[in-house]
Amino acid sequence: MIDAGGGGEMGPKHDSRQKSAMSAKYDIIGNSYAELRKPDQRIARIIESALGSAQIVLNVGAGTGSYEPTDRSLIAVEPSREMIRKRSPAAAEAIQANADDLPFYDKSFDASMAILTIHHWPDKEAGLREMRRVTRGRIVLLTFDPSHRPWLTDYLPELAALDEAQMPAMSDYERWLGSVQIKPVPVPHDCSDGFLYAYWRRPAAYLDPYIRSGSSSFWAISNAEAGLQNLRRDLETGKWERRYAELLTLDEYDAGYRLVVAD
Repeated sequence: MIDAGGGGEMGPKHDSRQKSAMSAKYDIIGNSYAELRKPDQRIARIIESALGSAQIVLNVGAGTGSYEPTDRSLIAVEPSREMIRKRSPAAAEAIQANADDLPFYDKSFDASMAILTIHHWPDKEAGLREMRRVTRGRIVLLTFDPSHRPWLTDYLPELAALDEAQMPAMSDYERWLGSVQIKPVPVPHDCSDGFLYAYWRRPAAYLDPYIRSGSSSFWAISNAEAGLQNLRRDLETGKWERRYAELLTLDEYDAGYRLVVAD
């Protein structure tokens, strides 16, 4: 149990099998994650603005430290040893723990954040309720709306099925956290953070196995090859450009990512 400035009791322990599987998966993904998942400063500004004046912040599912503000006191929680190992020496302290069993007293933090991580949590409701327990102020989440269908799902419908299976619906957040504000987070056309739908205007990137290795979704679907071959063919023939010509005129795009804020 770690005292980050509050008091209270810890929550109960939970089954560890799903947690171990998630940690093991990210131990593998972590090999390329830091190189491919560089924070985009435009998205970072949105997150930092949402954190408001909070000075003591918890980052849950923190990974290598993307989007952690550097001008506040921050503690990171991450289940994967490999992800923690990949963190910069200058990054905030990281504790190996899981979202649904946070090792902190009640109301220890001014704010907490979880960035593109909730879909990996074995018990999403328990994880968010734990965040609420240890946070006396705002909770800031960056997540994905599974009802959204970026163009990549036209080639890989398995991704849409995966999104529906692992991403909470937008209505779940209010049910679990109370009143929330939900806003779109547009993805810049040259986004430096290689999350799944970041390459919406750079379709050839999806043909690169190294690029795909930075996204957990490509590790989760069993057969992407047929869809990727169709994409390759459409890029070679110009069919993709004709089909999605409107996207090529945009500097940013609503790919389905959402900022969820609970006060």
